[in-house]
Amino acid sequence: MRTFVLATALLAAAPALAGLSAEQEKQLGEATYVYIQSERKSGEWSRPAEIWFFTKGGKVYVGTRPDSWRVKRIKAGRTKARVAIGKVDGPAFEATGALTTDPAVEAALLEAFATKYPEGWKKHEQSFRDGFKSGERVLVEYTPR
Repeated sequence: MRTFVLATALLAAAPALAGLSAEQEKQLGEATYVYIQSERKSGEWSRPAEIWFFTKGGKVYVGTRPDSWRVKRIKAGRTKARVAIGKVDGPAFEATGALTTDPAVEAALLEAFATKYPEGWKKHEQSFRDGFKSGERVLVEYTPR
């Protein structure tokens, strides 16, 4: 019984240990962009790509094309990523990238983008909405390591 209680407590604490710090959460809340690097076959980082983002539950979400390098690498099993906050050389953390199809997160991302990126959203809203419906855009989730 004691072992079960200890194991349960450790499992419950694990996400908090691997998650974002309070400072990183604050920085993400203030940032306009994140800069994502994915792991190449060689183990080197790709060039940082500036991208709109949304955070929920300590994770970073982006909507991107399925033929982007970040998606190709995830599909190839190279899920390691580096996420810089606010600028290319900004505070960064390592994360694990995964494709997700959570409709609630997708809806929250679209709603957040309308508020966070009002000027650009007017131009890109339909492309995001249609892209998620048709599969021309996918949702990528980055979980801090």
